[in-house]
Amino acid sequence: MTYDKTILVTGGAGFIGSNYLNFAIPQYPNYQFVNLDALTYAADLNNISVSTLPNYAFIKADIRDAKKLAEIFEEYKPTHVIHFAAESHVDNSITGPGIFVETNVLGTQNLLECARKYGVKRFHFVSTDEVYGSLGAAAAASTEDDILAPNSPYSASKASADLIVRSYNRTFGLDTVTTRASNNYGPNQFPEKLIPLFISNLLAGKKVPLYGNGKNVRDWIHVSDHVSGIDRVFHDGRAGEIYNLGGGNEIENIDITKKLIALAGLGDEMIEYVTDRLGHDIRYALDSSKATKELGWKPLKDFEQGIEETFAHYKDGKK
Repeated sequence: MTYDKTILVTGGAGFIGSNYLNFAIPQYPNYQFVNLDALTYAADLNNISVSTLPNYAFIKADIRDAKKLAEIFEEYKPTHVIHFAAESHVDNSITGPGIFVETNVLGTQNLLECARKYGVKRFHFVSTDEVYGSLGAAAAASTEDDILAPNSPYSASKASADLIVRSYNRTFGLDTVTTRASNNYGPNQFPEKLIPLFISNLLAGKKVPLYGNGKNVRDWIHVSDHVSGIDRVFHDGRAGEIYNLGGGNEIENIDITKKLIALAGLGDEMIEYVTDRLGHDIRYALDSSKATKELGWKPLKDFEQGIEETFAHYKDGKK
């Protein structure tokens, strides 16, 4: 079969990448999707429920390996790239920053160089709200024009990659788009992030480790809404532009913790306050009006419904 597009999807066995593939592969049978993933600790090919469809292929490879990437581009000739692959856990970046620079910065540059060399028509970089740094309680939500002020090795590596993507657009004319999303939640998330970790602990009768006083604020977006935003930007976003994809659900960590405890039918005695994370950002919030105005995108999943569905997903014995 001749496909209209051949899309190289990096990190497709991860949380957001696998949800994207489960949405996009059946949605676009005229596209070929090539999933490139190194299958590190947080990846799981079992999360891809559509892997038997004919427009899907998988390659185990590491984006740090420039030679292997060139071979993949030679063989599959991708016309487009959607780049999810990243080390993404802030705690791990504090204890071992090196792998974050290697994967998130150098790995992204390796991909960009292949995209430039092999004539990729669009390179979509999936970034994060953490590149904007910490907001005060009364500060306006971050817009795409705000300066980048990352505070952790993780967010600094993503901000660095953001800027390298920008440079390939401005210097080499590569068609790029970047999306920055708020904290994702939903099915099949590896239990190191707050929501799946706390649910897993509560279902096992264990206390949940809450950093500091729990007053840090995060904006939460269901992964299905993030995926729909990625799809919209990939197809219709303007070249060289950045689009925020926020959930519009700013919640203190203590409040989401108590919500999960209530869903488990337990009490506040399940909270174990632990020493705060080094450099812990106080608040993230995204202004997504650009994506709404230009592309007609907005998040649709009600947070209360989404968190209850996510809890039920784990309670039913799924990851």
